[in-house]
Amino acid sequence: KASLGDISKGAYVLAEPSEVGLKRKVQAVIIATGSEVPLALKAQELLALRKIAVRVVSMPSTTTFDQQDVAYKTVVLPKGVPRIAVEMGVSDGWWKYGCAAVVGIDRFGESAPAPVLFKHFGFTPENVADTVEQVLRK
Repeated sequence: KASLGDISKGAYVLAEPSEVGLKRKVQAVIIATGSEVPLALKAQELLALRKIAVRVVSMPSTTTFDQQDVAYKTVVLPKGVPRIAVEMGVSDGWWKYGCAAVVGIDRFGESAPAPVLFKHFGFTPENVADTVEQVLRK
């Protein structure tokens, strides 16, 4: 589990595959922040049922994480492991982390109750899990 020191570094490992019953090597990393974190954790649970081992990283501060040394960044976001970010906003800022996909919003002007918009834009555990699977199939 993350320590207070890790949390202060802008990003930290929130959940490993073993926490949802999988004793496998990490196959993908879901990066989330704020309100997207519970969504990422639910997607991790769905993927565990499909025998796909996913790490969830909480990144409350990209600015602070960017200032960390390469060794710490590599511990949190291992090289060679596909990354998928979840952002209920513009996806641009996430590509710098080598993401293979970003579940985000790059258009505006939609109006509806929040649950309707979440589903419309793909902010569901099922869509995030499906996005991870699509990335792993490439």
